[in-house]
Amino acid sequence: MRKFESHVQWIRHAVFKEVIKRVIQGEFETTRHTIPKTIIPGSTPVSRCCVYKEREIISERVNLAAKSIDSKDPIIEVIDIACDECPAERYIITEACRGCLAHRCMQVCKKGAVEVIEGKAQINYDKCVSCGKCMEVCPYNSIVDVMRPCIKACKSKAINIKENKKIQINYERCISCGACVYQCPFGAITDRSEVIPVVKALQAAKTVKNTRLYAVIAPSIVTQYNAHIGQIVAAIKKIGFKDVIEAALGADMVAYNEGLEFIERVIQGGETCMMTSCCPAFTAHVKSHYAELAEHLSTMVSPMVVISRFVKKVDPGAMVVFIGPCTAKKEEKREEDVKDAADYVITFEELEAVIEAYGVKVSECPDEPLNNASYFGRLFARSGGVADAVTTIIKDNNLPGSEYRPIVCNGIDEIDKALKLLKARKHTFNFIEGMACVGGCIGGAASLTHEPKEQKKVDEYANLAIERTISESLRVMDYSAIHIHRK
Repeated sequence: MRKFESHVQWIRHAVFKEVIKRVIQGEFETTRHTIPKTIIPGSTPVSRCCVYKEREIISERVNLAAKSIDSKDPIIEVIDIACDECPAERYIITEACRGCLAHRCMQVCKKGAVEVIEGKAQINYDKCVSCGKCMEVCPYNSIVDVMRPCIKACKSKAINIKENKKIQINYERCISCGACVYQCPFGAITDRSEVIPVVKALQAAKTVKNTRLYAVIAPSIVTQYNAHIGQIVAAIKKIGFKDVIEAALGADMVAYNEGLEFIERVIQGGETCMMTSCCPAFTAHVKSHYAELAEHLSTMVSPMVVISRFVKKVDPGAMVVFIGPCTAKKEEKREEDVKDAADYVITFEELEAVIEAYGVKVSECPDEPLNNASYFGRLFARSGGVADAVTTIIKDNNLPGSEYRPIVCNGIDEIDKALKLLKARKHTFNFIEGMACVGGCIGGAASLTHEPKEQKKVDEYANLAIERTISESLRVMDYSAIHIHRK
């Protein structure tokens, strides 16, 4: 049995697994109403005030799982009934307040929001601006920061608190990174899913002639299982996929051409800076928060898009399913100029539920080969991997390394710092690698594990690559007919 990181993750998994089992059996629509009671039987609640509320939340999750992702509705949605109305106020004075004579909390507050009533400090929230100065100076640490986890996680500042103390998402600012989904301790925020149409397609492939599904796997998949990559590949094939392709091969194509684009635009063309475009949450953040800097983005499509198009070129009848840790990929897949690429996107969480629903055990599968991407392509899974890959292209073109000055931005906070420097023209770098998730794709919101050792696993996986350079990986590839640039 897999050990889940939290009860929220277990609930998500249980819902997906039960939904998938019923889709496989062809009885989802007729029995979907019984799923909540199957997951939460009896009369004893697992984590909420009562089983009835727990079942209602599960029912909402089932409805979202059945909702088409092709509609214009947002990828990230709030399950209103699951929101526990966390404190709206950010700073709270606890019982640890000693009512000391120093009153540093009062002295430091420029808004006069801290008052002493009956010997204890209190905050007047009509005046408080949540600057945190009072917390910093309290000698007893009696003032605590209780910012809602979802708001704290959302670095794009897209989450607001409604009058009823529940949350809402400002979709003009949301970049679909899923950080709020992962961090909400009540599971009140979720991402929409394509797991039902994927399973239906897998079922059809078993009986309908010329129905072929190809799985494109993100390299960070090696961090998800205590198994060899070959066993993971075997498990994915066992549930019905015709073949498994590395997204890292698409990363090789992107890195090679992104390196050439950097040479043309910056070194030869005199542009001050270029930014990567492989992380959809990063590009969304640039376009929604720094629109004037969007012209510096690379014109390359993402590895998911280019490898999906390549698979369809090789097999025109192919259906491509991208499998990764990223909720933003679901949003990217819907973008007008890349809708021809991946047919479906599912996450590692969803893949695990599919594998279990089919009764496949990864650890018991035999090894199957997967040797079609380079060392550098596989490194795209972690922060710094893209910049390292472009370095090799600079060297291959015999250009001085001093002309390439990259900055690796690990998470939105670091991205914001770099973009502000670029906006103010105070930057010394000329290439920005932006990864919205801290750690890169290995920190993706829809990963099953988020452990410090994940980067080591990716490095070990990269070292297994037969092709050591990007040029070696692409030497037998003819992708000249593939559209690799954004329109």
